Amino acid sequence: MATTNNIANTGSGPIVPEVVIQRLPRYVRVLTQFADSGEKVISSEQLGTRLQMTPAQIRKDLSYFGRFGKQGRGYDIAMLEGQLRTILGLDRTWNAAVVGMGRLGRAVVSYPGFAPEGFNILAAFDASDDIVGQTISGLQVRSISELKTSVQNLDIKIGIVTVPIEHAQEVIDALVDAGIRSILNYAPLSPQVPKGVTVRGIDPVLSLQSMTYYIR
Repeated sequence: MATTNNIANTGSGPIVPEVVIQRLPRYVRVLTQFADSGEKVISSEQLGTRLQMTPAQIRKDLSYFGRFGKQGRGYDIAMLEGQLRTILGLDRTWNAAVVGMGRLGRAVVSYPGFAPEGFNILAAFDASDDIVGQTISGLQVRSISELKTSVQNLDIKIGIVTVPIEHAQEVIDALVDAGIRSILNYAPLSPQVPKGVTVRGIDPVLSLQSMTYYIR
């Protein structure tokens, strides 16, 4: 589930299909794995095998952003990984906030995998007086009424929504009003957002429902 335009403009470059942008982090992950194993050069065939894609599709995806390899010689792994990280904005850190400190929200702020990839969760919010003021994974839970001020003071760029579906749209509206333009939404909802706001949805039920097609 994702709410965004299906194409994106890289600035002075060509218009890039949204599906291509969503594949770039997968390229970065595989390149990192190859680099960690000591590999220096990788071919589109090797990338395709690991990602279950055709080499032609990989070459087409990368061509939106320039020329990275030479025919017959493959791609310099360190160079390509660095370039893709820059394109994705992964060459810097990003501050994030989580809204909703139920079981899911607590799991998200406790997850150790965000910080090593440059995503710092600096604030947690909830609407319940019973939860506000608690310290969870080193973060003191703030009232949702403090959202706008906290976003500005902490330079938060990403909102993570972990509230029940019946509250998701109003929380997303509040994040947008606070100036957040990138939102990760765990609620099983396709929210309405204004142009210029990107929402990525994580819904494991949808993934399970698509998997049962193959095992029914």
